[in-house]
Amino acid sequence: MKLSSSKNVNSMLEKMGITSYKDVIFHLPRGYVSYGLTPKETLYRMNDKQKVVIHGKTVGRTESLRFSKTSNVRFYFDSDVGIQFRIMAWNQPYLATSIHEGDEYTIQASYDAKRHCLTLISMKKGSIPEEETIQPVYSLPLDYPQRHFISLVKKAFEANKEPIEDIIPNPLMTRYRLLKKEDALYRCHFPKSQDDVLQGTRTLKYEEALLFCLKNQIIRQGNKKLCRSYSRQFSHSELTAFVNSMPFELTASQKKACKEIVTDMERPSLMNRLLQGDVGTGKTLVAGIAIYTNYLRGRQGAIMAPTDALARQHYAFFMGLFKNTNLSVALLVGTTSRVERLRILEELREGTLDLVVGTHALFSKDVIYQSLGLAIIDEQHKFGVNQRAYLASKGDDSDLLLMTATPIPRTLAITLYGSLDVSTLTDFPFKKREVKTMLFDSKSKRIDSAVSFFLNKGKRIFVVAPQIEEGENDLASVKLVYENYKKRYSGKVTMLHGKMTVDEKEAALLAFQTGLCPILVSTSVIEVGIDIKEACLMIVYEANRFALSSLHQLRGRIGRDGEEAYFIMVSDEKDEESIEKLSVLLSTDDGFKIAEADLRLRGPGTIGGLKQSGLPDFDYLNAIEDFKILEAARNDASEIVRNETNPEYKNLLKKAKADANIVITA
Repeated sequence: MKLSSSKNVNSMLEKMGITSYKDVIFHLPRGYVSYGLTPKETLYRMNDKQKVVIHGKTVGRTESLRFSKTSNVRFYFDSDVGIQFRIMAWNQPYLATSIHEGDEYTIQASYDAKRHCLTLISMKKGSIPEEETIQPVYSLPLDYPQRHFISLVKKAFEANKEPIEDIIPNPLMTRYRLLKKEDALYRCHFPKSQDDVLQGTRTLKYEEALLFCLKNQIIRQGNKKLCRSYSRQFSHSELTAFVNSMPFELTASQKKACKEIVTDMERPSLMNRLLQGDVGTGKTLVAGIAIYTNYLRGRQGAIMAPTDALARQHYAFFMGLFKNTNLSVALLVGTTSRVERLRILEELREGTLDLVVGTHALFSKDVIYQSLGLAIIDEQHKFGVNQRAYLASKGDDSDLLLMTATPIPRTLAITLYGSLDVSTLTDFPFKKREVKTMLFDSKSKRIDSAVSFFLNKGKRIFVVAPQIEEGENDLASVKLVYENYKKRYSGKVTMLHGKMTVDEKEAALLAFQTGLCPILVSTSVIEVGIDIKEACLMIVYEANRFALSSLHQLRGRIGRDGEEAYFIMVSDEKDEESIEKLSVLLSTDDGFKIAEADLRLRGPGTIGGLKQSGLPDFDYLNAIEDFKILEAARNDASEIVRNETNPEYKNLLKKAKADANIVITA
């Protein structure tokens, strides 16, 4: 049923993907505010930043102060328990005229021990009934009040005529004491207690986990049935000779991963494997050995990267890796000249080209392979499932190898990537990178000291800003930072960003690589695909604006020669969330722990930016905190697959197979 509301409201809702009452019901709160009153004895013993809720009346007049970038409204408040508090409200200037002496409010605030006052978080007029003390908070446009959406949710439950289907089989509903789905959704929107929130979300999380795991197992079954129509043996001695000819020895985990991949490529069923490893563990080299194995069996290979820069980096790497072999390599990206493109396409069709490296250009309909035997996707989480499947489908007998830079524990990997076999790289090819991470404010003199120190050592320096132009959300920009550095380090600075032409980008990178301009000011476009061994310093301005996973990837660009390197995050933000976030990078360089912290800080629900972490994006589940739910769902999914003729499983299997079919046939 379509919504019946004002045109402006409908327009806002449509931008959020909400076009029906059912959509409203499924737009769950992003969190909850508790208005349960804090006991009097607790109010006498508050700790710094402790959250409290009080009820009472305002006393006297409000005081309003304005500063250059902030405002502060102050007033006194007599609580019902006989304690008077001084309240400070930051950046809410409208309160100066809306609060009057004697007004009754319920206030949620945080105790500021230094100022000995309460910092206002939110306030509600009057007292709040006990059954409404837990109130939802929704992700909404700033000009759409929370109370209006809550009213719309109430109306949606009354007016919705689309059935909300229960697909969890009854035996499992009983086993885990789950709620009917409509009841679960209602409790999430209108909880009378914390237990309502817990039980409602537990039901939704389990359903999502069960569907996810069941779909994975159905896809895995389908993958195992996909067998190659050819069977050509290759010389293991030639492969061994190639590996032995490399100027460095493989790590133990690289050897193990290579063995798993080569074994897969010899089996009758097609390979569907994920290769995971933290930044710098040598995934590309393992991919190269897989490519050479594929070449020895007389098949073509394709490797796809998410950016032009990474594709070019891979091309340069493989040209060097295979320079003493007869394996031919070509680069196919969006900017490849028409003449060169036509030549590459012809060689692919004729089978005279062994390996093509590229970006989304490899998806083009006119890219036809004579015998594609291996498709490799780097940074796999940046591509949709359909895109990955489409590349693999360009060869009827194509093995698929996905690569990701987010290493996760094996038990979690088996659950999350149940449709794939998983290989993990845990060792670093040389010695582990020695990167020291520091956090400074923008006025710190230690930034210039670090730049001068590494310039004198003949090293390369990355300087990163979150945006290209000035005026975009008042953040540091590449162009402004570039001008500042150019004044201080004349003739030593170049610039790189996404709006530059290909020729300009190549010129900037060449100047940086050769040391002609040892300082490169850039956006996060250098997050992947830039491998400069001499780079030993990176400075990231407005670091709090970047996702944790992006910062971790950026940090992986330096210290790649094993020498001491410095990663400097620059931020003037003093809020608790920013400090906690950046502290994660100060305390660990473990990719999984960083992804785990990202999940914890962002909270459950659809997590914006999570795709950068390489972990699946769920609506309700938190892959880390809800692992036990995932594990139970994985075991239940196995039982369902073994007993799929059970009529209790009919509706669930129907939906899971429909979802899985989209993946398999894409």
